[in-house]
Amino acid sequence: MPRIIDKTMTLGVAIGGRAFFNGAPALTSRAEIVAQFTALGLKLLILPADATKDGAVQSREDAQLYADFFRAHRDEIDGLVVLLPNFGDEIAIAELVNMARLDVPILLQASNDEIDKVDVRSRRDAFCGKISVSNNFYQYGVPFTDTSLHTCDVGSELFRGDLDLFSRVCRTVRGLRNGRIGAIGARTGAFQTMRYSEKLLQATGLTVVTVDLSEIIGTAKGISDDDPALKRKLEEVMAYGTIPSHIDRGNITKQAKWGLAVDGWIEANGCDASSIQCWSSLQENFGCATCLAMSMMGEKLMPSACEVDVMGAVSMYALALASGAAPAILDWNNNYGDAADLCVCTHCGNFPKSFIGSEPEISNLDVLGTVLGQDRCFGAVKGKVKAGPMTFFRFSSDDRAGTLKAYVGEGAFTDDPFAMDGGIAVTRVERLRDLLGFVVRNGFEHHVAMVRGKHAGIVHEAVTRYLDLPIYHHEANPAYTGVPDQGFRL
Repeated sequence: MPRIIDKTMTLGVAIGGRAFFNGAPALTSRAEIVAQFTALGLKLLILPADATKDGAVQSREDAQLYADFFRAHRDEIDGLVVLLPNFGDEIAIAELVNMARLDVPILLQASNDEIDKVDVRSRRDAFCGKISVSNNFYQYGVPFTDTSLHTCDVGSELFRGDLDLFSRVCRTVRGLRNGRIGAIGARTGAFQTMRYSEKLLQATGLTVVTVDLSEIIGTAKGISDDDPALKRKLEEVMAYGTIPSHIDRGNITKQAKWGLAVDGWIEANGCDASSIQCWSSLQENFGCATCLAMSMMGEKLMPSACEVDVMGAVSMYALALASGAAPAILDWNNNYGDAADLCVCTHCGNFPKSFIGSEPEISNLDVLGTVLGQDRCFGAVKGKVKAGPMTFFRFSSDDRAGTLKAYVGEGAFTDDPFAMDGGIAVTRVERLRDLLGFVVRNGFEHHVAMVRGKHAGIVHEAVTRYLDLPIYHHEANPAYTGVPDQGFRL
């Protein structure tokens, strides 16, 4: 089966209508939505136009026909798009959704009237009809996604953008309801902050697959030096970044064996993301770092988090689903002088190279190398993250409250210098003090997932509307007032 992150999103489409309105706009909307799906590379499921009058859902009989059709494709459908070219039949649309019981995200669109075409024959009244359909959705307890404007043309660039964002919401919801997260090794002993609840994750649909670190080490040790797969992995490693000439070839081979063993276990267990006990057992018992293996997986949109941070891996996976880009896990790590909205986010060396934005250096861990020995620590991916917009996100398991919780927001990486080794990201976030105040008051971890680009709205929509979990959206929340919101301490 293809991974969810690689899957072409399949959306069902239903076109609402009312018999005493002009039926032509329903047929026009059908042609326009087909063109939009083609342009975005989405797969469309809709009954033929001659299955109902004007190809629209205008009665309970039409609703039953569409519900049966969608149920027959339940396993394929990632989301549902409801178009209202005119006022629509609110009961037929609501009953269609209720009878189909797909439990997928829904995008509700209503078409514009043209000011010079509001006579009895030409008027649409979808502006009003959308409110009636959404009222029925509220009564039925059906969550849905709205368009950027209350009404818009199906064939417009604006709606194409809405449809693209909605397909990403669908992908994020599908992934988080069906994901498999690998946990390789025991929680790093010094980091009690990385504890989490497998049961709360499972209630959301996320399965954690565990393995002892010794099993992966044993597999890596058993790989022969003349294994063809090892040769291919070595070529991949050598092409991934710049390796200083002083690095021993034997340590590069050891790193390739480790990566090959991890890749094999991830594939065998169908994991979408992973977390690894990255220190210090691996260095002491096998003799390499795991950063490079994690970076290379992340570059293939199979994110991997340090220090068995399972919730961090889930956070990275959510960003990968929403953006289609390689995320990274970072620490909220340093102030930047007295700059109020700047800080430094860093990690030893696990950032994917596209996240960094340039070819990285691959060498030894800096801090651990001074303690454990440089020869045991090859595999750190180093580089300063290039400037550009970014999204940050963190899922956390709140056992005291009995729920998963999250925060999300947007900022930017900057070109400001910072003389620290490893993976470095100088980061700007508006009202950073408010954000960090929220983090510390609500028991979040020091790890945060980040990805290039602006995708907070997609993640927020998926988590709050369709997973029904509490989430703090930094840009949408006012400055600290001391008043709780969604159970959070603001």
